[in-house]
Amino acid sequence: MKLKFALMVLSLALVGLTGTTAYGQSTEKPKSDIRTLTGCLTQGGSADAFNLAADDGSTWVIHSSKVALSKHVGHTVTVTGVVSNSKAHNMKEDAKDAAVDSGVKKDDSEHGHLKATHLKMVSESCKS
Repeated sequence: MKLKFALMVLSLALVGLTGTTAYGQSTEKPKSDIRTLTGCLTQGGSADAFNLAADDGSTWVIHSSKVALSKHVGHTVTVTGVVSNSKAHNMKEDAKDAAVDSGVKKDDSEHGHLKATHLKMVSESCKS
């Protein structure tokens, strides 16, 4: 267990220093406080919570007091909003990436919470 933790910390340090693959492509997830995501909107666990399965493989819990999300359940939408606790979110995602890089974890798909400020409907149905 100590070895896995040490490998994860070392990997996190290396990812932080390099941030690119051997081919020069960025391996880092977006770090912005504001995100624009496109995907399928579904009802969440409560009346004011919704889930977005984004096209990039990330999953998000969406809340909003400004955007009428319930009208778009089952639609493909593009949502813009503010990442909740973005600093902690980004640190969690970096640790998850390091765990995948070190072989401790197999999946590094992003998951977070977003307060929606804008929504655009892309399609009246979700991709199957």
